[in-house]
Order: sequence, then structure tokens, then C-alpha cells
Amino acid sequence: MAPLPVTMYAPTVRAALAEDLGTAGDLTSDAAIPAEATATAEIVVRKPGCLAGLDLAAFAFHAMDPDAVVTTLVEDGTGVDAGTVVARIEGNARALLGAERTALNFLGRLCGIATATQSAVDAVAGTKARIACTRKTTPGLRHLEKYAVRMGGGHNHRFGLHDAVLLKDNHLVAGGGIAATVARVRDHVGHLVKIQVEVDTLAQLDELLTTGADAVLLDNMTPDELRKAVETVAGRLVTEASGGIRPETLTAVAGTGVDVISLGWLTHSAPALDVGLDFRS
Repeated sequence: MAPLPVTMYAPTVRAALAEDLGTAGDLTSDAAIPAEATATAEIVVRKPGCLAGLDLAAFAFHAMDPDAVVTTLVEDGTGVDAGTVVARIEGNARALLGAERTALNFLGRLCGIATATQSAVDAVAGTKARIACTRKTTPGLRHLEKYAVRMGGGHNHRFGLHDAVLLKDNHLVAGGGIAATVARVRDHVGHLVKIQVEVDTLAQLDELLTTGADAVLLDNMTPDELRKAVETVAGRLVTEASGGIRPETLTAVAGTGVDVISLGWLTHSAPALDVGLDFRS
């Protein structure tokens, strides 16, 4: 897959470095290590997982030492075993230590999301269902976390309020119901904008099918309800299951025939993957 353009993460990484270094820099390394000292370090994955974010880690080291040599040994999107060395860095010792925590924070966070996504994708293998993320992301890091989902084999839902229409229950209440709200939206948005509507019941789904919407979000439905919904839609809408879906229920939900399963926990609850930086003598 195509790497992220550096312009998409450079400001975020620089801001994280500035947060850590503050107004005085790395007091510990500056006091303990001669200014001219160099070092060779390796980024090691402590537990098995899926990689995402190596370019961000490399950028952090280069931001601290423009002459550092960063060699990535494994590509993002690759599954790795515990103990795998994924990158090697040579450069100024103080600079490497100054960048270490920022680099590992981004790498561990994104690898954790990619790993959770890969596990979900594996759970629905053999079905038509695609695994997708949601807008339940860390403020300021959405573009990076959604990248990690792609590295894990998942797909991105809308990136924000600006790129697709999703009419949820509150919109429908304030807008006067499904039919009236969809009609108003269709008159307002451009012809390339997709319209998705959330429904909680099969009765709402029947009404939605008369509106010309593009997709339906089947919210908090049981597998039996999802199966009936898919049969009712009969290919006329993209069907998405969401709400209350856990790792242990993924296979059953995918077996209902839905097109997409969206999971907020891919980004809001995925544990960071344990990665470390080890200096080599």
C-alpha cells in the first residue's frame, strides 16, 4: 500500500517532540552522554503483531538528527513475531534518545490498531464482510489511526463530517423522520455524496428502502435481525452492521451476509503493541 505523504504526519511528530523536549531539551541525555557520542540502535517488537507507523518513527529520529541513518527492515502492513527487529538506526546518541519515546509512542499506538484490525479481518475471512473503522479516534490523530486500520487489512469509513452523509437517530428526530430527512439531504448535497441512514428496526428499514438512500447502518441488531435485513435489502443498499459487536461475535455477524462491519474499538480501545528501542554495543 502507498505510504503516507510526509506532509500528513510531519507537524504531528514535530509537535510531539516539542511536547517532550519542552524548553530545556533532554536533561538526562545531555548530562550523561558526550555531545559527539554516536550509537546504533534497533527497534524491536516485543510481542507479535502487525506493523504500522515506521515512517513516523523514522521521521522522529531524523528530526532530532538529520544525518541519522534509519534502515527499515520490515514494511508496514506486515505481521511480525515477537523479537523481530523492524528497523535499525545509526546516529548521534543524544538525538536517538531524545526521539525514542515519541517514535515508540506513535509506532506502538499504530501497530496496536493495525494488529486489532488484522485480527478482526481474520475473524471474518471467507465471508463478504469488510471490516471498517469509525470516527471514534484520538483527536488530532484520526488520519494516522485510519492509516493503521488500512495497514491491518481493514477499510476506512468516512474521515469526518465533511466527506459523507450519515443520518443517525438524532438527525432523523430533528429532521422529521426518515423520508423527509433523506429528501432534504438529497436536494442539498452534490451528486457524488453518498447518503447512509442508521436504522434500529426492520420497520425503519422498510421505509428507508423507498427513499433512494445509498447505504444503511443496521444499529445494534441481533444476527437474526441482520440476516432478515440483508434479505429485505436484497442488494439495493450497502448494508453495514454496527453497535455492540465484539471480537467473539464477529464471525456470527459476518455470517449474516452484511457488506460492512464497522468497529469503534479498532481505534478507541486497541492496546498499543509493545515495541522497544535497544542500543547495541
